[in-house]
Amino acid sequence: MTNTTEPSVEYVRIFDTTLRDGEQAPGCTMTLEEKLEVARQLARLRVDIIEAGFPAASPGDWAAVHEIAREIGTPDGPIIAALARANRDDIDKAWSAIQPAAKKRIHTFMSTSDIHLEYQFRKTRAEALELIHEMVSYARSLCEDVEFSPMDAGRTDPLFLREAVAVAVAAGATTLNIPDTVGYLTPDEYGAMIRDLRENVPGIERCILSTHCHDDLGMAVANSLAGVRAGARQVECTINGIGERAGNASLEEVVMALHTRQQYYGLRTRIETREIARTSRLVSSFIGIPVPPNKAIVGANAFAHESGIHQDGVLKYRQTYEIMSAETVGLESNTLVLGKHSGRHAFRKYLEEKGYKLNEEEFQHVFARFKDLCDRKKRVDDRDIEALIAGEMQHTPELYKLDHVQYASGVGMIPTATVRLIGPDGQAKVDSAQGTGPVDAVYQAINRIIQRPNELIEFSINAITEGLDAVAEVTVRIREQGSPARLNESSSTAISLTGRRPTQQIFSGYGVHTDTIVAAAQAYMAALNKMLAARQERIKAEAMAYSAGYSGETSSLPVDIFGGSTLG
Repeated sequence: MTNTTEPSVEYVRIFDTTLRDGEQAPGCTMTLEEKLEVARQLARLRVDIIEAGFPAASPGDWAAVHEIAREIGTPDGPIIAALARANRDDIDKAWSAIQPAAKKRIHTFMSTSDIHLEYQFRKTRAEALELIHEMVSYARSLCEDVEFSPMDAGRTDPLFLREAVAVAVAAGATTLNIPDTVGYLTPDEYGAMIRDLRENVPGIERCILSTHCHDDLGMAVANSLAGVRAGARQVECTINGIGERAGNASLEEVVMALHTRQQYYGLRTRIETREIARTSRLVSSFIGIPVPPNKAIVGANAFAHESGIHQDGVLKYRQTYEIMSAETVGLESNTLVLGKHSGRHAFRKYLEEKGYKLNEEEFQHVFARFKDLCDRKKRVDDRDIEALIAGEMQHTPELYKLDHVQYASGVGMIPTATVRLIGPDGQAKVDSAQGTGPVDAVYQAINRIIQRPNELIEFSINAITEGLDAVAEVTVRIREQGSPARLNESSSTAISLTGRRPTQQIFSGYGVHTDTIVAAAQAYMAALNKMLAARQERIKAEAMAYSAGYSGETSSLPVDIFGGSTLG
């Protein structure tokens, strides 16, 4: 069901930070094209605000924010926000990046907890207040919509937090985001903090209060909802709850709690809930992190019933054990909608009705894979087609293309594989290898050709549909041996102010095929191509940023804002 309530006291704005805070999680890096595709889907989901990135972090981040602002920031689209630390250079870069958007927001922040001020920023409380006033005022001189966040608000002295928020209000902030940066608070504490600010900060009634909660103790969603109950009218969240460490508040859980328990909360959102499942799958395929089967709302088991008692109850009356319908979040289990006799016109019309936008080359490739799937599988439904499209929309440069894979394995046999790759020069390269199993043999053969050392750190297989002919979905994550620490998607160094050892860059890959080993090969090649293309992507993004107006040096400080003191 679509919620279409206009802004009012009963309306909660959904601020999606998947492309900023969510992408900061190790292995969640997305290419520019993938970020654009996620932003397009977030617009279909009807989020109110998209935090598109942190422009001062790098030319690549600036370019991504600028492109999202240009394409997605239409007059009837969402607000496009950019993050900035409390300094003029960051704010200038944020402002220039979001220029193409019809509705713009600058989101700036400054720590207020004593532990952050003393050990990270080396500032006194008085210096922090002065900086907050100066930088919020400067941001407001550029942009009518300014959001301010007192970082680590949850561990800030309550009286000083009031003072810091009051300064931001006086300086012109229109939204006040109150982050539980380290996921420390309980729902009672978080709700009390929001109420305290509402009751004791002069002029706060002119601003929208916002929540931003992390899940270190598993309470991000509960804390966000407690904040809403206490008067917050914006929730910052991410798809699938991705983000630093244990992640952020999950958008789908927050939205469906407000939707399902509307009588209790008395509040609405504008989210098109039927787009939730598709958005979840899209983000999962891009970042290479599968959704756990027991994940609320979007997990494979969220609407499954195995217990005999539960099955009996659901068959008699669904509401005996289901508090919401699968259709509400877009999990319709369609019967056969297309088959091997379907033509291009019917397939194109189907994609258009589902909201997919593919260029001609992408369409032809997906159509060819669809026809191939129809020959291999008796029954093709929405889930199969969505998996094919997710694989096509990876936007990973194919520096090496998987042209052929053959393997032999069995009891008493030594697993052996032969692969043929088409290299960047267009020449075919063939090699064979043995392994502990067919997947290992395939990967060893690929490694012999590409010769780029890496460590496989995660391998996951999932069946898209039921039955022996189910389409296999494989996700892998690799870490390049000797790779530099990851600051963000396009930077080469990271500086840790906490003394923690920086992490190596992680690349994910996704593959879909009725043959599990082929899907595994596709996923591995996608991850390897991401690794190989990372430098090229950085150079391209920097060139785009500079040509579009980016100026200044790349940020050299940590840019993880509400999830910790360094960007992992």
